[in-house]
Amino acid sequence: MTSDLAQDIPTSGLQLHSLVTEGGELQLSLQSVPVVAPNEDEVLIRVEAAPINPSDLGLLVGPADMSTASASGSAEKPIITAQVPAQFMPGIAARVGESMSVGNEGGGIVVQAGSSDAAQALLGKTVGFLGGASYSQYRTVKVAQCLALADGTSPRQGAACFVNPLTSQAMVETMRMENHKALVHTAAASNLGQMLQKICIAEGVDLVNIVRKQEQVDILKGLGAKYVCNSSEDSFMQDLTDALIATGATLAFDAIGGGKLAGQILSCMEVAANKTAKVYSRYGSDVYKQVYIYGGLDRSATTITRDFGLCWGLGGFLLTPFLGKLGAEGVQRLRQRVVDEIDTTFASHYTKEVSLADALTMEALSVYGKQATGEKYLINPSL
Repeated sequence: MTSDLAQDIPTSGLQLHSLVTEGGELQLSLQSVPVVAPNEDEVLIRVEAAPINPSDLGLLVGPADMSTASASGSAEKPIITAQVPAQFMPGIAARVGESMSVGNEGGGIVVQAGSSDAAQALLGKTVGFLGGASYSQYRTVKVAQCLALADGTSPRQGAACFVNPLTSQAMVETMRMENHKALVHTAAASNLGQMLQKICIAEGVDLVNIVRKQEQVDILKGLGAKYVCNSSEDSFMQDLTDALIATGATLAFDAIGGGKLAGQILSCMEVAANKTAKVYSRYGSDVYKQVYIYGGLDRSATTITRDFGLCWGLGGFLLTPFLGKLGAEGVQRLRQRVVDEIDTTFASHYTKEVSLADALTMEALSVYGKQATGEKYLINPSL
């Protein structure tokens, strides 16, 4: 079934694609793809906003060396090419030769809906959606992949209503499920980090934030953060230890991934645990310490110095498997909170809004490709 919204729907639309060739060349381009009419339990969305998250960059540029990037094509259909170092090619063998659509989430208007009651209920609504290929002018998705937003909420406001809002809530849920009492978070002044700080304040959870610049300290302090440690300060290890003693935090979520930071967090957790230990153990503290790596802002090797005993864990964290563990009722609870607090707790901030074509310029890539805090881009495919 359709409405007046469907009258101007084209038969095809532009979609951003990423391809790695057998010769080790990354190619970014805009492809013309069919606009697919929705099945019974699906909707067609005119996409008007889609964020560029770090997780999107993993597919968009992958391990390519962007210092080798060059631009060609036209202003309407630009092409960016770059070389992928040979040592990384085996790790991405499964995607070689496949032109892949990019973008995990977005926001837009439902312009056509399938025949089911749930699909029809979304017709004309502003929704956020998850499911890939969000850097598209039109996107057909299942109803379950949509989040109906309150009247008056714009696609821009709802564009990032899945990845960061659900991940930040999942961190607190994991803390409780695994019997920890407080949290540590790195790259903590990010959009996700600010959401997490707001959640922790609202729920009375102690949060130790780790950042690397004074201006990031100021951002979090402005939100009411009590514990913010600057990793660029000489006193960082002592500051972190003091915050861990004060909070008793034994669970960390690390967006950095590479380098020494994950190991440093475990080391400071061990020192903090030993401050309250009743007896000495040659095997280290029996307080369990866990760091989950959920990002890769630093692609170098993760280095740890094992000075934190034997009661610890270092692993990966991915949102989708966690949501499966939480169950349908729990996921709906998290989703509803996003709708209710989209302008407060889960507000996202962008430095620039660009069209699909403008996203594939050397200037834009040089900014959002750095994954720097405070330089988040939003793609508006309708521009």
